[in-house]
Amino acid sequence: MRWTVHGERSLYESEWMSLRMVDVEIPGERRFDHHVLRLPRPAAGAVVADPERGVLLLWRHRFITDTWGWEIPAGRVDDGETPEQAAARETLEETGWAAGPLTHLATWHPTNGSTDTTFVVFRAEGATHVGDPSDPSEAERIEWVPWPEVRALVRSGEVRDGLSLVGLLHVLAFQSEVEASP
Repeated sequence: MRWTVHGERSLYESEWMSLRMVDVEIPGERRFDHHVLRLPRPAAGAVVADPERGVLLLWRHRFITDTWGWEIPAGRVDDGETPEQAAARETLEETGWAAGPLTHLATWHPTNGSTDTTFVVFRAEGATHVGDPSDPSEAERIEWVPWPEVRALVRSGEVRDGLSLVGLLHVLAFQSEVEASP
């Protein structure tokens, strides 16, 4: 059943997010206020895969959850940029590697009960090393990780970021060249 939205008002605004109070009604039931976090831009990332090297990953700390984990290159889509362009830009900025041709893997809303956040993930076929990352504050380490090790990182919980986890699991589930790896 479709909920009825009677209106919404702002509780907080910034260039990064908007916290809203939405007046909603469940048909035939009740009407109530629901907090909604709106993000004005999607996030995009790339699973940069190379048959010889594996996957290009970043080891980084996230202060919000105070956790360390492996992540794919990713970030916000800038104004006037497509998610594909953002994934390529973020890969270069964060790793110093220019992504090869990109193929769309998935688009989703990770927590659609409370936010309108959109994630878009691509697969890059290989990459060319250009130089050092232009934003060295993004990661403590940047490594090519073989697919069997990627599986082990996912199993051990060392991939904690949702965009990275979905992207890597998508490739592991649906890409034939990875299926032959143990």
